[in-house]
Amino acid sequence: MLFHRLSSLLYLKWRQSWLASFIWTVSLVAVTVVVASAFTELFKSDQERNALSQTMENPAMTAMVGPGYGLDDYTNGAMMAHEMLLFTAIVFAIMSILLITKLTRKEEEEGKFELIRSLPVGRLSSLSSAVILVSALNIFIGAVIAVSLSVGNLDGFSVEGSVLYGFTLAAAGLVFTGVAAVVAQLTETSRSTLGLSIGIMLIAYLVRAIGDVSNETLSRISPLGLILRTEVYVNNYWWPVMFTVLIYIILTLLAFYLHSYRDVGAGLLPSKPGRKEASKLLRSPLGLILRLQRTTIISWLVALLLLGISYGSIFGDIESFFEGNDMLQQLLGDSTEYTMTEQFTTLLMVIMSIFATIPAVISFLKIRGEEKKERNDHLLTTGISRHKLFYYYLGIAIVIGIAGLFIAIYGLWASSVTVMEEPIPLTNLIKAGFSYIPAMLSIIMLATVLYGLLPKWTSLVWAYVVFSFFTVYLGGLMDIPEWLSNLSSFAHIPQIPVEDFAATPLIIITIISIAGIICGQVAYRNRDA
Repeated sequence: MLFHRLSSLLYLKWRQSWLASFIWTVSLVAVTVVVASAFTELFKSDQERNALSQTMENPAMTAMVGPGYGLDDYTNGAMMAHEMLLFTAIVFAIMSILLITKLTRKEEEEGKFELIRSLPVGRLSSLSSAVILVSALNIFIGAVIAVSLSVGNLDGFSVEGSVLYGFTLAAAGLVFTGVAAVVAQLTETSRSTLGLSIGIMLIAYLVRAIGDVSNETLSRISPLGLILRTEVYVNNYWWPVMFTVLIYIILTLLAFYLHSYRDVGAGLLPSKPGRKEASKLLRSPLGLILRLQRTTIISWLVALLLLGISYGSIFGDIESFFEGNDMLQQLLGDSTEYTMTEQFTTLLMVIMSIFATIPAVISFLKIRGEEKKERNDHLLTTGISRHKLFYYYLGIAIVIGIAGLFIAIYGLWASSVTVMEEPIPLTNLIKAGFSYIPAMLSIIMLATVLYGLLPKWTSLVWAYVVFSFFTVYLGGLMDIPEWLSNLSSFAHIPQIPVEDFAATPLIIITIISIAGIICGQVAYRNRDA
């Protein structure tokens, strides 16, 4: 039987991923509800909403968030869907890709799937259990979001629109569940599955962006463009959701078909033949580490460049966007000596520096992943010390963080030059952004300390990253207590040019970070693997 013991495997995979599922559910629902409430507080009058609707007609904004609809009578619900639906759908897609990769190809890569297949289970039971679990999670989160928005009694959020909003997000997650399931049958490694699936998602985003600006038919080819045709909270079209679910069903059936015809541990796409001789880069541990992280590094640098370009493209409309909106001005601060564009730039520097910290932390935590798979042992037998191995990963992480921040700043400047009559000099942006390097270093320091002392709890560093983002980004708007906000190292960085440059906090944070890194290295050197 193809699906023998499906229920048992479904329970097993649930036990393996319940914590991740819980975190994704709480995070997505909480962020959606908080943002929806914030929109109702930010834009209380028709004048404020109309001012925002004018900026949404900018082609750059259309490419970034999708085409505008209901702009003549711009309600809070339409505004929320216009600005948040696409990006939340992308998060649903990433969640689905990560979970499918973990529950299918990664288990097969680690030998767990072969162990399961040695038991009396159906050939398709393992893949089916993964697809069912991730699909159910998408539907559940979408339903919780729909209910939360429906009972929230928020101005401009109709019940029908809220239900459609939630299930549109679920449909986006479902279609990329199917994409990841198919890709898992084509590739041999979890890294390839993840990279190719994310690549397909990025292509879908770019096709949608081009289509939304120039050709709507092209946009409808992309799943991300198709879901935007629901026009949530305005016309509430359901046909895009149904069509997206149909695509998901087709992809799932294709994944089952491919899975039944391939060997365990193999992929249907031919493997790229390796070189006869290793490059000079692979002759050193540092070169090997860089080679293993090459795809991740390039992907994040490109993403940060696109992030900077996206923010820079709206600089021409900043003054009109913030003018007359007291809530948004409270978000930036109450300085009257500087333009809204300059004050907005300080906020962007915090956002981009935190985003640049993410690939740096990911890069360093690779050492933990290699340790769990016992691959570090092979390097350590070549004569390299744990001390050097630790600092190789640390050095790469720091360089990636700084390079990512610079690339994001450069993209911001290059894009803003095309839309501003008097653009901000690149040197000023670099000075403002690079002031956050000590704060970035402090987060990397936290990762090193956790890795050295509590290696099983290294993922806690992500909680601090999220905490820093929300306290600094929304602190002024949500009246977060100053003592709580000060727990983030980013809160102590001078916001240039609104604030004068102050070297003292930068030096103190740097010294603390260096001391913490040394403690983490010593703990790693002295502990068992």
